[in-house]
Amino acid sequence: MLSGPEGRHAATVRRLRPGEHVELTDGAGLVAACSVSSVAGNEVTLEVLQRREVPSASPSLTVVQALPKGERGELAVETMTEAGVDAIVPWAADRCVVQWRGDKAVRGVERWRSTAREAAKQARRAWLPEVTELASGADVAARVAAADRAIVLEADAGAALSSLPLPDAGEIVLVVGPEGGLTPRERSALVAAGAIECRLGPSVLRTSTAGVAAAAVVFARSGRW
Repeated sequence: MLSGPEGRHAATVRRLRPGEHVELTDGAGLVAACSVSSVAGNEVTLEVLQRREVPSASPSLTVVQALPKGERGELAVETMTEAGVDAIVPWAADRCVVQWRGDKAVRGVERWRSTAREAAKQARRAWLPEVTELASGADVAARVAAADRAIVLEADAGAALSSLPLPDAGEIVLVVGPEGGLTPRERSALVAAGAIECRLGPSVLRTSTAGVAAAAVVFARSGRW
């Protein structure tokens, strides 16, 4: 039975009718192929025809995303989710124009999570990406230190992301700084934690688009695409 917001969306927006086929997921790898049995108001009853388990992707990719201005944060989350990023960590870097504090941080994280859910459904993902709480610089350094490969995007880096060796399993962490770039202190802390600075290409991308571009390179080179 689909009810609540999902049932209302299926019944009134998608306008599902008896006999139509639809796939449902729990967001943690379980996918159920279903047939619509009946629609009553905002409730949809379905018959489960087949279940399958989709394994989690390996290596996993976590993107630490510095907070962009305006709606560009949601754009970054949407495109990275559609591409297949497994976890997104919002980060208030020193040079971020936007700062989330108190209730604003709660609302910001919820917006990103809502955006990720909708984008995952659009992309028909079996696994919903995790959107963590707002991270501090220390949190990011700890995540970098625990990763199997950690990468910081820097336009002036000597190494190219396209030539960096990547692990076959484990976690890859990719750090995307703000529009004004990372401060020398932040760069030093991340490198000290084990991150490798890499450049994407000859052009400088916005922080809201750099993550998905870098994710595409990582997925292609790691064999996930």
